[in-house]
Amino acid sequence: MDATPPVRKQPVAWFAPGQLAGTALRVVLAQRFGAYLDKRELQAMFDQEAFHHEAGGELWLDYVADVGDGFDPTYSVAYLLAQPSLDLGEDLALPRGDVLVMGGDQVYPAGSAKEYRERCEGPYTMAFPDGAGTSGHDTRSPSLYAIPGNHDWYDGLTAFLRLFGKGKHFGGWRSPQSRSYFALKLPNGWWLYAMDFQFEAYIDEPQLVYFQKAARELKPGDRVIITTPAPTWVHTAERTDAYDTIRYFRKKVIGDRDVQVRVHLSGDTHHYARYGEAFITCGGGGGYLAGTHNLPEKIIVRDEVQPLNATYPSTAQSKRFTWGAFWRIPLRNPTFALLLGTIHTLLLLAFVSSRPRILTMPVLAMIGVVIGATWGFTALEAKVRKKRHHILSAMHAAAHLLVALTGMYIWNRLPFVDLPPPWATASAVLYLLVVSAVAVEVVAAHLVLADRFKVNSNELFAGQGIIDAKCFLRMHFAPDGSLTIYPIGLARSGRRWIPNLGTGGSVLLPETQLRPHLIEPPIKIL
Repeated sequence: MDATPPVRKQPVAWFAPGQLAGTALRVVLAQRFGAYLDKRELQAMFDQEAFHHEAGGELWLDYVADVGDGFDPTYSVAYLLAQPSLDLGEDLALPRGDVLVMGGDQVYPAGSAKEYRERCEGPYTMAFPDGAGTSGHDTRSPSLYAIPGNHDWYDGLTAFLRLFGKGKHFGGWRSPQSRSYFALKLPNGWWLYAMDFQFEAYIDEPQLVYFQKAARELKPGDRVIITTPAPTWVHTAERTDAYDTIRYFRKKVIGDRDVQVRVHLSGDTHHYARYGEAFITCGGGGGYLAGTHNLPEKIIVRDEVQPLNATYPSTAQSKRFTWGAFWRIPLRNPTFALLLGTIHTLLLLAFVSSRPRILTMPVLAMIGVVIGATWGFTALEAKVRKKRHHILSAMHAAAHLLVALTGMYIWNRLPFVDLPPPWATASAVLYLLVVSAVAVEVVAAHLVLADRFKVNSNELFAGQGIIDAKCFLRMHFAPDGSLTIYPIGLARSGRRWIPNLGTGGSVLLPETQLRPHLIEPPIKIL
């Protein structure tokens, strides 16, 4: 077996200066010009019918989302998905899925041929090489389907359609789709409708026509799983219109047929959460962990209250993860700390060069930079800013100005500040290093406060880049017509890998055994 060393991509450093600027630019361009990049209507030229997987009356299906970040967590999940059987203890062994559905964000930070190859296709191909799924008289390979998430959309789906829309091999999986959405006919009257919509965009007409055509095969009593790129139902606690896109889809596609939508699936948010019977968010395929402790205790969907029944990580575990910001953010984002230190050092030099006056133009300009940077950083944290956002922004800016004034006070009392070069330069470098460490801790404290006041949690967890607490779903469509959903968690991702010197299976094996477990008891839906 080829044991060529893989490209071991590190998790995206979301606070790296270049990455921060790139992310902000992509979000703005996608929101302003997304309609011009939208290739969904062009996909109508590609023929695609509903895919049938009902033969045999039984099926195992895997669902994973948010996969293409750092190698270690992505490969850990891919490795588990690729195994012929998954041992969960207590005599529970689940066979590999006949179908694998990827629920969005197959790459980070944005879709490109290189990033897909190194962050998604590469790890999955090594976990499940071509031909690894066939043995004996069974020549079938599992099928792979994918819908795009917002990170797949940043290039207008160009790289996504090249990778998933060509009916190509994906390691041992086969990708038969030609569009960015699909319908699967599953055993015993079950269907899976996987939608593609992003940035609150409308559902394009060709997509509606496709699903309406697939819905002609629906029979009375059939049951539907709706898979979407984002768990919009979670936001109904804040916005009553959050579920409108799915509601419109149901009205136009299913209508008044005697058909039930029994399960909603989504990724996008990097944790596991289940509301009601089966409003499930499962975005733990490899991206940085997102907290669960600020999730609403209940949501209202279609005038029905859906309580929060399970999360992974647990609320207590999630709160404990927040305190890691004080050491993980500096370690994961050293260039961000240096950027903060550079701004503070320039502010100090502006103060020093302005003596005996204080409020000169250079000083005012640098103060403006500090306030603008902190305000802009907080602006990333919410689409609609409320009073508490402004208060926290002001506190954040004030904290940095206090650091600057304290630094100036100490600097003016040091004995070597007026020495000639190179000693003055050396002292400035020393100040840069010290103030970098202090300033990044101020940012960490701000993010913890923003999380506590429910202003935002995403940046707190994105900056930490936690690669543990991964999750995916294994679903069993039984001959008796029932569906059983097994939510599977992985408390610790692999860190070290060794070549597989055998004749089959994954290219790399975990040096320490991976230990998947059930997040909650299996969810049975009749």
